[in-house]
Amino acid sequence: MDTSEKILRQAFAEKQSAVEAQGHAVRALKAAGAAKPEIDAAIESLNGLKLEKASIERQLQAAIGGGDGSLNRETFRQAVVNTLERRLFYIPSFKIYRGVAGLYDYGPPGCAVKSNVLAFWRQHFVLEENMLEVDCPCVTPEVVLKASGHVDKFTDLMVKDEKTGTCYRADHLLKDFCNEKLQKDLSISPEKAAELRHVLAVLDDLSSEQLGAKIKEYGITAPDTKNPLSDPYPFNLMFQTSIGPSGLSPGYMRPETAQGIFVNFKDLYYYNGNKLPFAAAQIGQAFRNEISPRQGLLRVREFTLAEIEHFVDPENKSHPKFSEVANLEFLMFPREEQMSGHSAKRIPLGEAVSRGIVNNETLGYFIGRVYLFLTRLGIDKDRLRFRQHLANEMAHYAADCWDAEIECSYGWIECVGIADRSAYDLRAHSEKSGVALVAQEKFLEPREVEKLVINPVKKELGLAFKGNQRMVVEALEAMNEKEALEMKATLESKEESPFYVCTLGKNVTIKKNMVTISKEIKKEHQRVFTPSVIEPSFGIGRIIFCLFEHSFYTRPSKAGDEQLNVFRFPPLVAPIKCTVFPLVQQQQYEEVAKVISQSLTTAGISHKIDITGTHVFPLICFGSKG
Repeated sequence: MDTSEKILRQAFAEKQSAVEAQGHAVRALKAAGAAKPEIDAAIESLNGLKLEKASIERQLQAAIGGGDGSLNRETFRQAVVNTLERRLFYIPSFKIYRGVAGLYDYGPPGCAVKSNVLAFWRQHFVLEENMLEVDCPCVTPEVVLKASGHVDKFTDLMVKDEKTGTCYRADHLLKDFCNEKLQKDLSISPEKAAELRHVLAVLDDLSSEQLGAKIKEYGITAPDTKNPLSDPYPFNLMFQTSIGPSGLSPGYMRPETAQGIFVNFKDLYYYNGNKLPFAAAQIGQAFRNEISPRQGLLRVREFTLAEIEHFVDPENKSHPKFSEVANLEFLMFPREEQMSGHSAKRIPLGEAVSRGIVNNETLGYFIGRVYLFLTRLGIDKDRLRFRQHLANEMAHYAADCWDAEIECSYGWIECVGIADRSAYDLRAHSEKSGVALVAQEKFLEPREVEKLVINPVKKELGLAFKGNQRMVVEALEAMNEKEALEMKATLESKEESPFYVCTLGKNVTIKKNMVTISKEIKKEHQRVFTPSVIEPSFGIGRIIFCLFEHSFYTRPSKAGDEQLNVFRFPPLVAPIKCTVFPLVQQQQYEEVAKVISQSLTTAGISHKIDITGTHVFPLICFGSKG
């Protein structure tokens, strides 16, 4: 919690106590029949304390947001959304049938903005980085998503209203409770406020049991009915379907576009001349059956993703163009700052990589490129930060992960994820398909190399862990050298070793007969390895919504009798770049206007032509940054 807010909360609590104590004193004087001058003096003292309390209250409201005299977040958001829907940027889908939560249609100006954002994404990433673009089906066979882990693990924790059966996302209810208390209950102590902020900071890291315990501790009930809630339980977010009329080939609507790239790695590697590094990119629809969709375009059931899979040698994650972004300085929120309760701070990207805050140059390079992409679109650089995932927030196979978060009326929203996913995905599909998804490095001369060999004994692991055998095997094989050698030493001295399996969410006991770990000297003519993957993943709808808010402002009309809502888009994304207005309403000028319009169309410049003679400018200010 910010130091000034902590001081103000403490002062507010003390002043509140003083007001209550003085109120009791006034009532006691009246009950005792004290003289009027004495009662009046006590009341005057009470009023003075109330004024001091009100002053502190205003300062505290300003410190936590919404109390500085500007539009509060809800009012601001409603003004933006109303304008967007009225001007047909987007509207709820199937509106005449009362709509379906989490589904939206883009109207003409919304389609234009989205098209411009995607065109710039292609220019900024696919073309400038010489990426290989693919377009894969939305319907995905179950076996693919079984191998990737989505069938077993792509879940959110859900709770039910115990009387009506209405479902809610458990973490959303806890998040809403904490935010509501922090923003509206000024009487909570600094210690309680710090506790609530800590819960928000580690929310994604809470287990089902911890989440359920917090919901019970805070007395959180169903929002609509105030009925008690069930314990949290997992719900798979994928839309299930079947491929073909028999129903014997199960499938899912893809929850991400990345798996289409991974399963095509072998062909893409060949297309690229069997050379690393290289990147493949894909733009397409993804589908997630959200439990309780809300927040407009921020949480929907069908959305557009733009994803990049950059394949790189795990032993060399340097990047030849890193120097181009090394001097960028922007808000970064490393995990140490989060855990210690500090705020994000500006750090030069080169320094973040050299100090090991960011794991490697390639990951750092893409963080820098994402920053440039978002700020050139029109995202306010002062309301953009890069937050590092907490240690337990990351998958066990990930080396590092950062989210580009944009501040909007809903708070800080993750819009881009940039992760070093190690070699997990390619290994998982290699094992499941039997097709080796690997790269080769040929040596000029044979080399003797010392190799770490981890051999899980699947028979013993199967007997011990039964249905969980595969997850334990994957976790063992994903160990880095330090972890593996530490386990080897423990097994040799104690015959067994505790081992945390992230996908199970708990420690298991590995015995000496369950795995062999050794270092062997081998002579090799080539090195065969599974590439690591750096993955930037862009939620296009989220970026566009934040762009709408960052571009929005109000100004008085010329007559000064009303406030006009305006979107000040950068020319790069503006749906309409210019408008053609004949100076005089005469046929000859109208013909000239049509010629100009045709020339603009030929040049690919979106525009409007107004030959009505009224010269009324549209409510939306297109193509202007000033």
